[in-house]
Amino acid sequence: MLPLTVAEAARRFADRTAYITPDGWALSYTDLDRISDEVATGLARRGVTAGDVVALTFGPGPEYIVVYLAAAKLGAVTAGVNDRLSARERDAVLDVAGPRLVLGPDEFPPATSAHVLLRELRVAGDPPPRLPDDPDRPVAIIFTSGTTGLPKGALYCNRQLAFITQTDVGDTWDGGGRSFSGTSYAHLGFMTKLPGNLRRGGTTFVMTRWRARPALELLAREHMTTVAGVPTQLALMLRVPDFDSFDLSSVRFIVAGGGPITPGLAEEARRRFGAKLATRYSCTEAGIGLGTAFDDPEEDAIVSVGRPHASVELALRDETNRNLPAGEIGEVCLRSPAVMSGYWHDAEQTRAAFTADGFVRTGDLGWIDDRGRLRLVGRSKEMYVRGGYNVYPVEVEGVLSTHPDVAAVAVVPRPDPVMGEIGVAVVVPRDPAHPPALDDLRAFATGTLAAYKLPEVMHVIDALPLTAGEKVDRRALVGTITQLVT
Repeated sequence: MLPLTVAEAARRFADRTAYITPDGWALSYTDLDRISDEVATGLARRGVTAGDVVALTFGPGPEYIVVYLAAAKLGAVTAGVNDRLSARERDAVLDVAGPRLVLGPDEFPPATSAHVLLRELRVAGDPPPRLPDDPDRPVAIIFTSGTTGLPKGALYCNRQLAFITQTDVGDTWDGGGRSFSGTSYAHLGFMTKLPGNLRRGGTTFVMTRWRARPALELLAREHMTTVAGVPTQLALMLRVPDFDSFDLSSVRFIVAGGGPITPGLAEEARRRFGAKLATRYSCTEAGIGLGTAFDDPEEDAIVSVGRPHASVELALRDETNRNLPAGEIGEVCLRSPAVMSGYWHDAEQTRAAFTADGFVRTGDLGWIDDRGRLRLVGRSKEMYVRGGYNVYPVEVEGVLSTHPDVAAVAVVPRPDPVMGEIGVAVVVPRDPAHPPALDDLRAFATGTLAAYKLPEVMHVIDALPLTAGEKVDRRALVGTITQLVT
């Protein structure tokens, strides 16, 4: 799928710029195909063959893109590792992936540029032989986390990538346009939608680390028509003090995904950008899911996550796996040709992720209204989304509970106008007269947890509320926090 797509993109778009790095290095579509051929030869020299796993720990950049394409040309599987993970978390992901080769900043001299790094990987010579068509050939492992914090890798093959591409762009080539990227390339969006992006023939400005002001500067300077990102990125751009001084008259469309967007943020973004808003909803295991369109009624993107995409089936199920009618709250389940093949080397978790009739369990709770729109109400496993990143309280609690001054701790989410949700640590101190400070907890967990998982608010209480089953009553904790804030 990827090898044929990049070759055809090179034939159609040739010297048109595909990606531009912050230092001004422009890669054409011809460059992508040619350099990935040479990197594939270099990977083969390092012993990579069909079926091997190549793990990438790079942040956003051309090196990630080119190596991903090169691995696909060899029939190897790319495992993306979010560069924002701590060393411990990264090692856990790599342990699951079992890669033949790991490529990332740690494998090269400090401050090696993308241009130099790719030069070191390239080997001139005959390109790798064309692989036979195989819809079931594995292409990508995309990692998510379970409620225990243990990594799980969703496996995507040519079959899923082809369906997602067809759903996104149809038979169209050359959609053109200029955009920027700055979130981790290890995520579902980049890994599964790269073929569609290549078919569009657009130009992407790479932001190796996303920042609000530089993003606005790019939008204005390059006269971009579309803003795409997680809701937190929209919120941060809107909170740049001189937002209204930027000439954003070219922006016509906003696409928000990676987490729920609040009604207030949706309305503000649409008003201040002066653009139409569309939302996307899915999960790592489902590939694609639901969304709103630019020509839908404006309230759709405010009150819901829209309707299923073509060929995507939506079901709401109760604890017994019974289908629920419209209006009743249940677990959101999705089925389509885009769903993952399973978790990498984890048959037990794969079985648990699917219903008997092939629907993926998202873990989200919602209901379908009288217009066929899905309205989310929460998550069945306490996971929350901070700035587009999933955070699982049990994992955070496991680290904070080992602090010497903590007798007990629970982490619950609280709505936040910028991040969407943030973590609140509710702590029972060992010595009530000397409770730990929030900064102490954050410093203690730094290096073990990614920064986005660290709590940003702390409350001290005498004892955690418990349910009748002697489990922490998280609903009661949320109510307690609400009372403390108000």
